[in-house]
Amino acid sequence: MAKYTEDAAKLLDLVGGKENISAVTHCMTRMRFVLVDEGKADVKAIEDLPAAKGTFTQAGQFQVIIGNDVADFYQEFTKISGIEGVSKEAAKAAAGANQNPLQRAMGVLGEIFAPLIPALICGGLILGFRNIIGEVNFFNDAGVFDLEHGTLSIADISTFWMGMYNFLWVIGEAVFHMLPVGICWSVTRKMGTTPILGIVLGLTLVSPQLLNGFSVATATPEEIAAHTYDFGFYSFVGTGYQGQVIAALMAAFVLVWLEKFFTKVTPEVVRMIVVPFMSLVPAVFIAHLVVGPIGWAIGDAIANVVNWGLSSHIRVLFAALFGLLYAPLVMTGLHHMTNAIDTQLVNNLGYTTLWPMIALSNIAQGSAVLAMIVLQKKNDRAQQVNIPACVSCYLGVTEPALFGVNLKYKFPLLCGMIGSAVAAMVCTGLSVKALSIGVGGIPGILSIMFNYWGVFAVCLLIAIVIPFVLTYTVGMRQLSPEDRGLVALEPATAPASDAPAAAPAASAAPAGPGALVCPVSGTVKPIDEMPDPVFSSKCMGDGVMIEPAEGACEVVSPADATVTVTMPASNHAMGLTLDNGMELLIHVGIDTVDMGGDGFTCYVSQGERVRVGQKLLSFTPEKIRAAGHPTATAFVVSATGSAQGVTFASGMDAEAGATEVVTYTA
Repeated sequence: MAKYTEDAAKLLDLVGGKENISAVTHCMTRMRFVLVDEGKADVKAIEDLPAAKGTFTQAGQFQVIIGNDVADFYQEFTKISGIEGVSKEAAKAAAGANQNPLQRAMGVLGEIFAPLIPALICGGLILGFRNIIGEVNFFNDAGVFDLEHGTLSIADISTFWMGMYNFLWVIGEAVFHMLPVGICWSVTRKMGTTPILGIVLGLTLVSPQLLNGFSVATATPEEIAAHTYDFGFYSFVGTGYQGQVIAALMAAFVLVWLEKFFTKVTPEVVRMIVVPFMSLVPAVFIAHLVVGPIGWAIGDAIANVVNWGLSSHIRVLFAALFGLLYAPLVMTGLHHMTNAIDTQLVNNLGYTTLWPMIALSNIAQGSAVLAMIVLQKKNDRAQQVNIPACVSCYLGVTEPALFGVNLKYKFPLLCGMIGSAVAAMVCTGLSVKALSIGVGGIPGILSIMFNYWGVFAVCLLIAIVIPFVLTYTVGMRQLSPEDRGLVALEPATAPASDAPAAAPAASAAPAGPGALVCPVSGTVKPIDEMPDPVFSSKCMGDGVMIEPAEGACEVVSPADATVTVTMPASNHAMGLTLDNGMELLIHVGIDTVDMGGDGFTCYVSQGERVRVGQKLLSFTPEKIRAAGHPTATAFVVSATGSAQGVTFASGMDAEAGATEVVTYTA
């Protein structure tokens, strides 16, 4: 541990000293600080420390990436600083004090929508596919392809595709019309109350016994009368809240407040009976009589204001401002509000003109990183972050690019913002519409209405070219030779010695091929698809992401190795070392350290020798998902030791303890 004494002492000074630290803790890979004044942290100097692999700020915590030895580093740091570490929960609570009320509210909103986004993206792609096969008239009356004068769609001339068009709406309706069910569930899960009550509340908002919310405007007097509930002294029309976001959020928070209140005042012996009844029944009445109508009005008002801004004569200026500021919104966490607005627009209008600009902003920031890749092609350390950050950005995940590259150098961020603003102006000026939220990068074109594909393709080109050219031009002047990696060329100019060059030593014959098997059964993907910038940027090392298969709940050893790192407080991750010095990290889920070990069990101890296929950990996927975390598992080679030619397989289904996913020459 003493090997980190010097770096730990330097880090204490570089984060602003002991008086600037409100709380400190660590997870499997990084130190987590809650700082009084984050501006006092010298980010560049910290990242130059030998022990540090990078920094970023998230949810009010300043995080320094250390790697597998973070526990040893943490002990040295707390010893030197005299600061007593706190639990992950305490650090998270302290971090909340570093955020203003709006940031905290947006953080809660983001955590509510995060579990829903995969379904929304899937629904958006389905709507895009239905649009192509059922709404675009590719053929004329004779069934001949005629896009210019077409009157018939693919579904119109094919029984199979008409059946597909109709059946896919089963999924589309579940995602968008029944969205209040997911929102109510997610709110109760996030706020720590009973999720099943949230689900029931959501179902009462979209019950088929109510007048469908999308049919209210065209309902006949007979239909209205049939759905009227008369209590003698008061009557109201039972209206469904299909697709309503704000109303569902408000209703869910009423349920949360009621459940917490009655849990607090009810004796434990009758709590199981009293609390659910006294929470759910009043919440349903309040939802339909009070907050539902109010939420509907607020949601419509927000959607109408945004739609006015994106369709009025000032829409180009509105788009320029949004395109310019969206990336900074992402960095502050305020971008989460756009999910609710986009969803409200889709349900009110059948499309959104806001989401295309979001996709273009992501692409613009990725293009700025692409220019940095070219500028820093000789800087190997920078490329380890640049390349995966660019790829993930083009696929819609911007955090690695924003925090790992663009914010670090500042000018790429600004160049990306300018390119985003220009692309947004063209996109909105020509009224590009998306059917729903989609993949927030280049593949997002699939969610754009088909007749706008050409225009959106032009906008894509703008979002790629302008940031690239600006970043490259400015970078040629702003980046130092060290940043560009050009200093590595200097030794080549050294005077040649008069002595004859020694013949290169013969390479030792390789000891033979080696392999690591998959530690978790599931689908293996490239590590840059990991939804965590620490892993996707490869600053921890190269590896793969494993999406656990249905029913998979065990982690096994990928090779004969020694257990070098465990996490006794959380049991969500483990470090192994092979005899050849290769170091491995297995990390189950994202931010699962916050679960405090709930749902995880460790079967080995630090220093124990394990065999390939031996069970190391077990986990409960349902608990991970219920806590709002992805189950994606990182399998990383954090140090290669004496191994050479390490390669990673992906794009396949693997069986734990059997399928080879890493090969190398020993």
